[in-house]
Amino acid sequence: MNAMPSEKLETKTSDSEHAAAAAADVEAGIREFVRNDVAYLRRPLQNADGTLDPSAEAAVNNVNSLIQRVAGASLAEIEGLITELQSLRDLLHSEGQRVQREIAGYAQLSQAAMQSTRLISDNVAQWKQAAQKIGRD
Repeated sequence: MNAMPSEKLETKTSDSEHAAAAAADVEAGIREFVRNDVAYLRRPLQNADGTLDPSAEAAVNNVNSLIQRVAGASLAEIEGLITELQSLRDLLHSEGQRVQREIAGYAQLSQAAMQSTRLISDNVAQWKQAAQKIGRD
């Protein structure tokens, strides 16, 4: 009785290994078929004179056109952003120069105010001294 179940076990194992090997062979066959079936899509079709087949050339032109449309919109948007950033840079540069001019103007005004204050202070001091001299005499 013991011999019988072990034979069944060995038969089941060999059957499953055989089925796995058969499945692997079928998968390999399918992969090879697909590779051979779509290999022409990866290679450009050329005529005997070396020019592309018209259908292949049309496909290439369609792909190039699609790429140009997609890239063209992106490039146009990027160029627009670059132009906008350049105009903003120019605006910031001109505003920076304007602020510098205004600061220089305020600095000159401040210097003039300080000189005027000193002149007034000196004149007041002289008047005060003159008044004190008059008051003593």
